[in-house]
Amino acid sequence: MRIELKPLLEERMKKLLGKEFPDYIKSIETEPPRSIRCNTLKISPEKLKMRLESQGWKIKQPFKDFPKIMIVEGKLTTLEGEGGELEPLNPGELGRSLEHVLGYYYVQELASMLPVIALAPKPGERVLDLCAAPGSKTTQMASKMENIGTIIANEVTLGRVKILASNMERCGVANAMITKKEGASLCRSLGIQGIRFDKILIDAPCSGEGTLRTSKMTSKMWNINTVKKLSGVQKNLLINALEILKLNGEIVYSTCTHAPEENEEVVDFILEKFKDEIKIETIKLPVKCREGICGWEDKKLDSQVKKSCRIYPQDNDTEGFFIAKFKKIK
Repeated sequence: MRIELKPLLEERMKKLLGKEFPDYIKSIETEPPRSIRCNTLKISPEKLKMRLESQGWKIKQPFKDFPKIMIVEGKLTTLEGEGGELEPLNPGELGRSLEHVLGYYYVQELASMLPVIALAPKPGERVLDLCAAPGSKTTQMASKMENIGTIIANEVTLGRVKILASNMERCGVANAMITKKEGASLCRSLGIQGIRFDKILIDAPCSGEGTLRTSKMTSKMWNINTVKKLSGVQKNLLINALEILKLNGEIVYSTCTHAPEENEEVVDFILEKFKDEIKIETIKLPVKCREGICGWEDKKLDSQVKKSCRIYPQDNDTEGFFIAKFKKIK
Protein backbone atom coordinates (compact mmCIF):
# COMPACT_ATOMS: atom_id res chain seq x y z
CA MET A 1 0.00 0.00 0.00
CA ARG A 2 1.40 3.38 -1.01
CA ILE A 3 1.97 5.85 1.82
CA GLU A 4 1.96 9.60 1.24
CA LEU A 5 4.03 11.42 3.85
CA LYS A 6 3.30 15.03 4.69
CA PRO A 7 5.97 17.24 3.06
CA LEU A 8 7.62 18.25 6.35
CA LEU A 9 7.69 14.66 7.65
CA GLU A 10 9.20 13.50 4.35
CA GLU A 11 11.83 16.25 4.53
CA ARG A 12 12.74 15.27 8.10
CA MET A 13 13.03 11.56 7.29
CA LYS A 14 15.22 12.33 4.27
CA LYS A 15 17.47 14.36 6.55
CA LEU A 16 17.72 11.45 9.01
CA LEU A 17 18.24 8.72 6.41
CA GLY A 18 19.87 10.35 3.40
CA LYS A 19 20.35 7.89 0.54
CA GLU A 20 18.51 5.19 2.49
CA PHE A 21 15.20 7.05 2.34
CA PRO A 22 13.88 5.00 -0.64
CA ASP A 23 14.63 1.77 1.28
CA TYR A 24 12.70 3.16 4.23
CA ILE A 25 9.67 4.00 2.07
CA LYS A 26 9.78 0.58 0.43
CA SER A 27 9.82 -1.05 3.86
CA ILE A 28 6.87 0.84 5.35
CA GLU A 29 4.79 0.15 2.26
CA THR A 30 5.03 -3.62 2.80
CA GLU A 31 3.10 -5.76 5.27
CA PRO A 32 5.08 -6.47 8.47
CA PRO A 33 5.67 -10.02 9.71
CA ARG A 34 3.04 -11.38 12.09
CA SER A 35 4.90 -11.70 15.38
CA ILE A 36 3.74 -13.15 18.68
CA ARG A 37 5.32 -13.58 22.11
CA CYS A 38 4.98 -16.83 24.01
CA ASN A 39 3.58 -16.24 27.51
CA THR A 40 5.75 -18.47 29.68
CA LEU A 41 3.46 -17.91 32.66
CA LYS A 42 1.20 -20.46 30.97
CA ILE A 43 3.19 -22.48 28.45
CA SER A 44 6.74 -23.08 27.25
CA PRO A 45 7.88 -21.89 23.79
CA GLU A 46 8.47 -25.54 22.78
CA LYS A 47 4.92 -26.62 23.65
CA LEU A 48 3.34 -23.54 22.07
CA LYS A 49 5.26 -24.05 18.84
CA MET A 50 4.17 -27.69 18.78
CA ARG A 51 0.50 -26.77 19.31
CA LEU A 52 0.49 -24.11 16.61
CA GLU A 53 2.35 -26.27 14.10
CA SER A 54 -0.13 -29.10 14.67
CA GLN A 55 -2.76 -26.72 13.24
CA GLY A 56 -0.66 -26.14 10.14
CA TRP A 57 0.87 -22.81 11.23
CA LYS A 58 4.46 -22.29 10.13
CA ILE A 59 6.40 -20.85 13.07
CA LYS A 60 9.81 -19.21 12.92
CA GLN A 61 11.88 -18.32 16.00
CA PRO A 62 14.29 -15.67 14.64
CA PHE A 63 16.46 -15.28 17.74
CA LYS A 64 18.18 -18.26 19.35
CA ASP A 65 18.52 -16.54 22.72
CA PHE A 66 14.90 -15.40 22.74
CA PRO A 67 12.73 -18.41 21.87
CA LYS A 68 9.61 -16.65 23.19
CA ILE A 69 9.68 -14.41 20.11
CA MET A 70 7.91 -16.10 17.20
CA ILE A 71 6.90 -15.13 13.69
CA VAL A 72 3.87 -16.78 12.14
CA GLU A 73 4.84 -17.07 8.49
CA GLY A 74 1.48 -18.52 7.43
CA LYS A 75 -0.37 -21.81 7.47
CA LEU A 76 0.19 -24.91 5.41
CA THR A 77 -2.74 -26.13 3.36
CA THR A 78 -2.46 -29.71 2.15
CA LEU A 79 -3.59 -29.95 -1.47
CA GLU A 80 -4.77 -33.13 -3.13
CA GLY A 81 -1.80 -34.89 -4.66
CA GLU A 82 0.66 -32.39 -3.24
CA GLY A 83 2.45 -31.83 0.05
CA GLY A 84 0.81 -28.48 0.63
CA GLU A 85 1.63 -24.81 0.21
CA LEU A 86 1.95 -21.82 2.50
CA GLU A 87 -0.97 -19.40 2.74
CA PRO A 88 -1.30 -16.21 4.81
CA LEU A 89 -3.43 -16.33 7.93
CA ASN A 90 -6.94 -14.94 7.61
CA PRO A 91 -7.55 -11.41 8.96
CA GLY A 92 -7.95 -11.60 12.74
CA GLU A 93 -6.97 -15.25 12.89
CA LEU A 94 -4.12 -14.62 15.34
CA GLY A 95 -6.55 -13.10 17.82
CA ARG A 96 -9.26 -15.75 17.40
CA SER A 97 -7.24 -18.86 18.11
CA LEU A 98 -7.84 -20.90 21.27
CA GLU A 99 -4.21 -20.41 22.26
CA HIS A 100 -4.66 -16.65 22.18
CA VAL A 101 -7.89 -16.75 24.16
CA LEU A 102 -6.17 -18.94 26.79
CA GLY A 103 -3.33 -16.44 27.07
CA TYR A 104 -0.66 -18.76 25.70
CA TYR A 105 0.65 -15.98 23.49
CA TYR A 106 0.38 -12.23 23.06
CA VAL A 107 0.11 -10.66 19.61
CA GLN A 108 2.93 -8.11 19.74
CA GLU A 109 5.01 -6.36 17.12
CA LEU A 110 8.62 -7.50 17.37
CA ALA A 111 10.14 -4.06 17.99
CA SER A 112 7.63 -3.52 20.81
CA MET A 113 9.22 -6.42 22.71
CA LEU A 114 12.67 -4.80 22.76
CA PRO A 115 12.24 -2.22 25.60
CA VAL A 116 11.53 -4.98 28.14
CA ILE A 117 14.48 -7.00 26.84
CA ALA A 118 16.62 -3.89 27.45
CA LEU A 119 15.17 -3.33 30.94
CA ALA A 120 15.57 -7.01 31.94
CA PRO A 121 13.36 -7.06 35.06
CA LYS A 122 14.11 -9.94 37.44
CA PRO A 123 12.00 -12.02 39.85
CA GLY A 124 11.58 -10.25 43.18
CA GLU A 125 12.15 -6.72 41.88
CA ARG A 126 9.80 -3.77 42.25
CA VAL A 127 8.98 -2.42 38.79
CA LEU A 128 6.94 0.55 37.54
CA ASP A 129 5.35 0.48 34.08
CA LEU A 130 4.43 4.15 33.85
CA CYS A 131 2.47 4.10 30.55
CA ALA A 132 1.23 0.52 30.61
CA ALA A 133 -1.84 0.08 28.37
CA PRO A 134 -2.67 -2.03 26.46
CA GLY A 135 -0.43 -4.33 28.52
CA SER A 136 1.97 -5.87 26.01
CA LYS A 137 5.03 -4.83 28.00
CA THR A 138 3.39 -5.34 31.41
CA THR A 139 2.58 -8.95 30.59
CA GLN A 140 6.05 -9.39 29.08
CA MET A 141 7.64 -8.12 32.31
CA ALA A 142 5.45 -10.38 34.47
CA SER A 143 6.58 -13.32 32.35
CA LYS A 144 10.27 -12.42 32.76
CA MET A 145 9.72 -11.97 36.51
CA GLU A 146 7.90 -15.32 36.74
CA ASN A 147 5.08 -13.54 38.63
CA ILE A 148 7.52 -12.92 41.51
CA GLY A 149 8.00 -9.37 42.76
CA THR A 150 5.75 -6.35 42.16
CA ILE A 151 4.70 -4.42 39.07
CA ILE A 152 2.71 -1.22 39.26
CA ALA A 153 1.05 -0.80 35.88
CA ASN A 154 -0.19 2.75 35.38
CA GLU A 155 -2.54 4.16 32.75
CA VAL A 156 -4.31 7.51 32.68
CA THR A 157 -7.30 6.71 30.42
CA LEU A 158 -10.18 4.64 31.82
CA GLY A 159 -10.96 2.87 28.54
CA ARG A 160 -7.35 1.78 28.20
CA VAL A 161 -7.26 0.71 31.86
CA LYS A 162 -10.01 -1.80 31.05
CA ILE A 163 -8.02 -3.19 28.11
CA LEU A 164 -4.93 -3.40 30.33
CA ALA A 165 -6.82 -5.29 33.02
CA SER A 166 -8.30 -7.68 30.47
CA ASN A 167 -4.92 -8.54 28.95
CA MET A 168 -3.31 -9.02 32.36
CA GLU A 169 -6.10 -11.39 33.40
CA ARG A 170 -5.93 -13.36 30.13
CA CYS A 171 -2.18 -13.80 30.51
CA GLY A 172 -2.33 -14.89 34.14
CA VAL A 173 -0.43 -11.91 35.58
CA ALA A 174 -0.51 -12.22 39.39
CA ASN A 175 2.20 -9.84 40.57
CA ALA A 176 0.83 -6.53 39.24
CA MET A 177 -1.57 -3.85 40.40
CA ILE A 178 -3.14 -1.20 38.19
CA THR A 179 -3.18 2.52 38.95
CA LYS A 180 -5.03 5.23 37.01
CA LYS A 181 -3.20 8.53 37.23
CA GLU A 182 -1.21 10.97 35.13
CA GLY A 183 2.31 9.54 35.10
CA ALA A 184 4.32 12.43 36.55
CA SER A 185 1.70 12.98 39.25
CA LEU A 186 1.81 9.29 40.20
CA CYS A 187 5.60 9.47 40.58
CA ARG A 188 5.29 12.46 42.90
CA SER A 189 2.65 10.68 45.00
CA LEU A 190 4.77 7.54 45.29
CA GLY A 191 7.80 9.65 46.15
CA ILE A 192 5.97 11.33 49.05
CA GLN A 193 5.18 7.85 50.39
CA GLY A 194 8.84 6.85 50.15
CA ILE A 195 8.22 4.16 47.52
CA ARG A 196 11.20 3.44 45.27
CA PHE A 197 11.70 1.13 42.30
CA ASP A 198 14.42 -1.20 41.03
CA LYS A 199 13.33 -0.78 37.41
CA ILE A 200 11.06 1.67 35.60
CA LEU A 201 9.75 1.46 32.04
CA ILE A 202 8.57 4.62 30.31
CA ASP A 203 7.14 3.59 26.96
CA ALA A 204 6.15 7.18 26.41
CA PRO A 205 3.23 8.68 24.50
CA CYS A 206 4.70 9.88 21.21
CA SER A 207 3.93 11.02 17.66
CA GLY A 208 4.13 7.43 16.41
CA GLU A 209 6.26 7.95 13.30
CA GLY A 210 7.57 4.41 13.69
CA THR A 211 4.11 2.87 13.36
CA LEU A 212 3.43 3.98 9.77
CA ARG A 213 3.73 0.38 8.62
CA THR A 214 0.78 -0.84 10.67
CA SER A 215 -1.12 2.42 11.20
CA LYS A 216 -1.62 4.25 7.92
CA MET A 217 -3.55 7.05 9.67
CA THR A 218 -0.36 8.15 11.45
CA SER A 219 0.90 9.87 8.30
CA LYS A 220 -2.35 11.85 8.03
CA MET A 221 -2.44 12.79 11.72
CA TRP A 222 1.24 13.73 12.02
CA ASN A 223 1.87 17.32 13.11
CA ILE A 224 5.13 19.05 14.06
CA ASN A 225 3.37 20.91 16.88
CA THR A 226 2.37 17.58 18.42
CA VAL A 227 6.00 16.45 18.24
CA LYS A 228 7.16 19.52 20.16
CA LYS A 229 4.35 19.28 22.71
CA LEU A 230 4.99 15.61 23.42
CA SER A 231 8.69 16.30 23.95
CA GLY A 232 7.75 18.36 27.00
CA VAL A 233 5.45 15.62 28.30
CA GLN A 234 8.19 13.02 27.91
CA LYS A 235 10.79 15.11 29.74
CA ASN A 236 8.38 15.62 32.63
CA LEU A 237 7.73 11.89 32.90
CA LEU A 238 11.45 11.10 33.00
CA ILE A 239 12.28 13.82 35.53
CA ASN A 240 9.68 12.55 37.99
CA ALA A 241 10.41 8.87 37.38
CA LEU A 242 14.11 9.32 38.11
CA GLU A 243 13.24 10.78 41.52
CA ILE A 244 11.66 7.48 42.62
CA LEU A 245 14.33 5.20 41.20
CA LYS A 246 16.52 3.37 43.71
CA LEU A 247 20.28 3.89 43.75
CA ASN A 248 21.71 1.62 41.00
CA GLY A 249 18.19 1.24 39.64
CA GLU A 250 17.54 1.43 35.89
CA ILE A 251 15.06 3.20 33.63
CA VAL A 252 14.32 2.36 30.03
CA TYR A 253 12.82 5.19 28.00
CA SER A 254 11.27 4.19 24.69
CA THR A 255 9.13 5.64 21.93
CA CYS A 256 7.76 4.38 18.63
CA THR A 257 8.82 7.51 16.78
CA HIS A 258 11.87 8.71 14.83
CA ALA A 259 11.54 12.38 15.85
CA PRO A 260 14.79 13.59 17.48
CA GLU A 261 12.81 16.09 19.58
CA GLU A 262 11.11 13.14 21.31
CA ASN A 263 14.18 10.91 21.39
CA GLU A 264 17.76 12.21 21.54
CA GLU A 265 16.77 15.72 22.64
CA VAL A 266 14.88 14.22 25.60
CA VAL A 267 17.92 12.09 26.48
CA ASP A 268 20.23 15.11 26.17
CA PHE A 269 17.93 17.17 28.42
CA ILE A 270 17.92 14.47 31.12
CA LEU A 271 21.70 14.00 30.99
CA GLU A 272 22.16 17.75 31.42
CA LYS A 273 19.61 18.06 34.25
CA PHE A 274 20.85 15.13 36.33
CA LYS A 275 24.53 15.39 35.35
CA ASP A 276 26.60 13.03 37.55
CA GLU A 277 23.53 11.47 39.22
CA ILE A 278 22.82 9.18 36.27
CA LYS A 279 24.61 7.55 33.37
CA ILE A 280 23.32 6.31 30.04
CA GLU A 281 24.05 2.66 29.42
CA THR A 282 24.89 0.72 26.27
CA ILE A 283 22.00 -1.45 25.08
CA LYS A 284 22.39 -4.95 23.65
CA LEU A 285 19.45 -6.17 21.58
CA PRO A 286 18.94 -9.03 19.09
CA VAL A 287 18.33 -6.63 16.18
CA LYS A 288 20.34 -4.05 14.27
CA CYS A 289 20.53 -0.87 16.33
CA ARG A 290 21.83 2.43 15.03
CA GLU A 291 23.46 4.92 17.39
CA GLY A 292 21.50 7.91 18.57
CA ILE A 293 22.25 11.08 16.64
CA CYS A 294 24.31 13.75 18.43
CA GLY A 295 22.89 16.75 16.61
CA TRP A 296 19.66 17.83 14.97
CA GLU A 297 19.13 20.96 12.90
CA ASP A 298 21.18 23.65 14.72
CA LYS A 299 21.36 21.89 18.08
CA LYS A 300 24.40 19.92 19.22
CA LEU A 301 23.72 17.14 21.73
CA ASP A 302 25.81 15.36 24.38
CA SER A 303 28.04 12.74 22.75
CA GLN A 304 26.75 10.16 25.24
CA VAL A 305 23.40 10.29 23.44
CA LYS A 306 24.89 7.95 20.81
CA LYS A 307 24.51 5.10 23.35
CA SER A 308 20.77 5.18 22.73
CA CYS A 309 19.31 2.94 20.06
CA ARG A 310 17.47 3.80 16.84
CA ILE A 311 15.54 0.93 15.25
CA TYR A 312 14.44 1.41 11.64
CA PRO A 313 11.95 -0.76 9.70
CA GLN A 314 14.27 -1.24 6.72
CA ASP A 315 17.00 -2.65 8.97
CA ASN A 316 15.00 -5.33 10.78
CA ASP A 317 11.67 -5.77 8.97
CA THR A 318 9.94 -4.31 12.04
CA GLU A 319 8.28 -1.08 13.06
CA GLY A 320 10.45 1.87 14.10
CA PHE A 321 11.51 2.36 17.72
CA PHE A 322 13.86 4.35 19.94
CA ILE A 323 15.29 3.04 23.22
CA ALA A 324 17.55 4.61 25.85
CA LYS A 325 18.60 3.15 29.21
CA PHE A 326 19.68 5.10 32.28
CA LYS A 327 21.22 4.00 35.59
CA LYS A 328 21.00 6.03 38.80
CA ILE A 329 24.51 6.18 40.26
CA LYS A 330 24.24 8.93 42.88
